[in-house]
Amino acid sequence: MASAAPDTLARRPLVKSPKAASAAECQQLEQLPNIGPSMAADLRALGIVHPRELAHRDAFVLYQALCAHTGKRQDPCVLDTFMAATDFMRGAEPAPWWAYTAQRKLLYGAV
Repeated sequence: MASAAPDTLARRPLVKSPKAASAAECQQLEQLPNIGPSMAADLRALGIVHPRELAHRDAFVLYQALCAHTGKRQDPCVLDTFMAATDFMRGAEPAPWWAYTAQRKLLYGAV
């Protein structure tokens, strides 16, 4: 049986991690609602290795740390996503990141 050519493997769609329905069943960062491979990598760069660590973290502090780590201002939707992830790990229902935009603007103004 011949193996697939490397370029064929590169074009295969990635299998997405199933999203957790609750904080209790969330064992990997990619299982968090709104968190894909790129955001999971950002969280790991900040020292977050398990979703449960987010329950005790401040979303705005994480956002500021990521801005400092990358040396550039991150899009405000990153803060919305961190707010959604930290709330979820504190027991909130899963919600899309954009559901946090109004709250972010109210709490932090323009970031």
